[in-house]
Amino acid sequence: MDRNWFNQLEYPELHFQSMQPSISRTIHRRDAGTDTWLSFGAKQLAPSSSTSFAYTVLENEEAVGQALFDELIAYAGETQDDIVFVLLGGRGAQAMYRIIAEKCESGELDAVLSRLHVFTQDALAPMRMNNGLSFVRDFERLLGNKFFAKVKSFTPMQTETDDVVAELTNYIEQIADLGGIDLLYLGLGPEANAASHLCYIKPGCGARLTDYAGAIGISSSILEHHISKFKAGGSEISPADEKECREATHILTLGPAAILSAKRIVQSIVDASTAPGKKGSFKRLLETQIAEDPNELARQVDENPGLLIRLHPDVRSYVLPDLISQ
Repeated sequence: MDRNWFNQLEYPELHFQSMQPSISRTIHRRDAGTDTWLSFGAKQLAPSSSTSFAYTVLENEEAVGQALFDELIAYAGETQDDIVFVLLGGRGAQAMYRIIAEKCESGELDAVLSRLHVFTQDALAPMRMNNGLSFVRDFERLLGNKFFAKVKSFTPMQTETDDVVAELTNYIEQIADLGGIDLLYLGLGPEANAASHLCYIKPGCGARLTDYAGAIGISSSILEHHISKFKAGGSEISPADEKECREATHILTLGPAAILSAKRIVQSIVDASTAPGKKGSFKRLLETQIAEDPNELARQVDENPGLLIRLHPDVRSYVLPDLISQ
């Protein structure tokens, strides 16, 4: 694969005390107005030396999809253990999913699939699981039934419930039982003032670096971003599906601690042409000087959650040329 490494920028690196949920199985609940955050009582992060943030620019979406697939196969080759694999919704990983679906037909991927514990990373709630704007329905469409029959387990965030926090608690307990996230695929969502979100951690939502997951009040920016990316990705959405989606009251999302404790992150940004706000968001993500003071760092991340990816020591980021074009 022809790689073109850009923007090898030097920034302060933050080394983290382990936040793997297997260390502590006691879940702490923190309510803040209509928002609820769940944590495993992990310790605060501590700043350390310096490192670089690098991203790979590839020529087209198919090349990015192949790179994402290659990252999955490479990680599977590094360990004989089962793998906790968190799917990326929306358009970012669709090209990879097409590759996986094709290989499911031939059976050549069966040995890897049989080791995957697959999870989703965010959702809107309450909403039927079979709504056309549900990530679960979209993953079924893209990956096919054979994928879900061959993986070791599949655990989505449950949105068809009267108690989303109880279901979210059960969800992170299942991740904890498996030892935490191995491979987390992320995108980058645009927000006002060139900020950005990862998973559905929105600016100003009050997420702490130790929060593993949350159920937070929905925002108009994420709602519109969610619907538009599904439409751009070719999902079949009925008027009833969109109406129900627009009536959702909460966002379910993995939190900062889930991102920072993942063993490896693979990022994909392939839709700046249809979501041009991502250009400014990515530029700000790269150019922000990361604070070494823990309190200032917490303020920065709350204002711009996309910065979380800058705090992880093992990130593979793949983007298209349109993201960095003027």
